[in-house]
Amino acid sequence: MSSVLQLRDVRRTYGKGVNALEVLRGVNLDLRAGEMVALLGPSGSGKSTLLHAAGLLDPPTSGEVIIDGKNSEKLNDTQRTRLRRNHIGFVYQFHHLLPEFSAEENIILPQILAGRDAATARKRARDLLREVDLLPRAMHRPAELSGGEAQRVAIARALANAPKLLLADEPTGNLDEATAENVFQMLVKLARAEGVAMLIVTHNQALAARMDRIVTMQGGQLH
Repeated sequence: MSSVLQLRDVRRTYGKGVNALEVLRGVNLDLRAGEMVALLGPSGSGKSTLLHAAGLLDPPTSGEVIIDGKNSEKLNDTQRTRLRRNHIGFVYQFHHLLPEFSAEENIILPQILAGRDAATARKRARDLLREVDLLPRAMHRPAELSGGEAQRVAIARALANAPKLLLADEPTGNLDEATAENVFQMLVKLARAEGVAMLIVTHNQALAARMDRIVTMQGGQLH
């Protein structure tokens, strides 16, 4: 299968001179369509920095981030934003749903921003809510959902625009063991069905062992 994400000698340095802190030191990674990769490493090792670079949220100091064959370094800001919006989905430890909107509306909004018409966006939102067993909760706001339900809505939202790449930062880290298992199964089921490449930061060794591959951050590099 073709590579959805390619990182080539990606480096990220904060500060300058004697105060410079090199967090990423020549990271290389290929992530193929449909592949699920666990990203492990101790706190402060650069895992979140790597996700931000891969997700085009924080440009690297040097190196190349290639998404679906498009080199982000050769794109202007508008093109980079469009690439991120249409090709990348994000799931975080905390769901970050918009509190004033319903579950359905939280999934509709990114589709509208991507140019999809309201009727199509609503159908897609309802289809995704059905897949995560939350269609009866479609009109509930985040405060009316349990932690596990909110995280399942966040997964549906991340997949709303049918991205090629899903980046997740401790997506089950804020949940109890049983709920984490349920959310993980939903994530795998949906992402596999859609053929999405996944890079998932986790400290859960049991979950990591069930993924296709494990990479570990050490000394600013992947192993």
